[in-house]
Amino acid sequence: MLKTQEEKLNFLLQKFKEESARYQDLKVEDDYENKRMVLRSLMNVRMPKEMGKDILKVQDEFLSGEAMEKGIVRVSDIRTIQEQYGSSHPFSHKLSIWQGDITRLSVGAIVNAANSRMLGCFIPCHGCIDNAIHSAAGIQLREECNRKMNEKREEHGMRYEEPTGKAMLTRAYNLPAQYVIHTVGPIVGGVLTKKLRQDLRNCYKSVLNCCARHHIRSVAFCCVSTGEFRFPNDEAARIAVDTVTDMLRQYEDQFDRIIFNVFKDLDRKLYEEQLGARL
Repeated sequence: MLKTQEEKLNFLLQKFKEESARYQDLKVEDDYENKRMVLRSLMNVRMPKEMGKDILKVQDEFLSGEAMEKGIVRVSDIRTIQEQYGSSHPFSHKLSIWQGDITRLSVGAIVNAANSRMLGCFIPCHGCIDNAIHSAAGIQLREECNRKMNEKREEHGMRYEEPTGKAMLTRAYNLPAQYVIHTVGPIVGGVLTKKLRQDLRNCYKSVLNCCARHHIRSVAFCCVSTGEFRFPNDEAARIAVDTVTDMLRQYEDQFDRIIFNVFKDLDRKLYEEQLGARL
């Protein structure tokens, strides 16, 4: 019986190393944080495939324990912009700005900014949200994404990749959220065009349509396409708020809360400005 987090970590490290010819002899320093980084790296580079149920059980217990340690944030813990700022936005009672780690949120769904392969980030311990979400959810998330993409390849051909602006729903596994909605945002390579703006609008529309279809009443959006996808933060925030506002005019009764999750202070200020929420 593995009781402590470190015992579970040591077990998982050994099992993940054993299944890989490349990493089975990997030497790991006997330091908890270093061991945790190595386990995350092994999870990140692992191709989607089956894992023994006994190992998955320990992984689930370990990741659930980490979620509890980080602290789970429920919708009821997050104030609306009406409560927090006295905002006069027409849907201020349904909108929130929350700054922090999206993997802590216990909501109907969190939004993942995915790439067109839809399998998560394979770069060990990369700082993108795709990596963070898959790492906290566990290896089952990549397996489900792979099954769904294989189904799409059977229909559309083996070279199929997920188009920009669509939304794909999966379970959330060891995340506090119930679901993850994956969307591929536009990549800005130069000039910000009309098409790129529309592609980003489509991401928000697709996610909210997905929520409405599946009766998901609370959703947390990350800042889709900013960062490495190079969409300007101010324009991305404007499009996000405008699109969500327009969609709420159609779907108001189907949502209890829509959260704009930000990580950087810059993005928080931009969303406050867009929502008339600056103090």
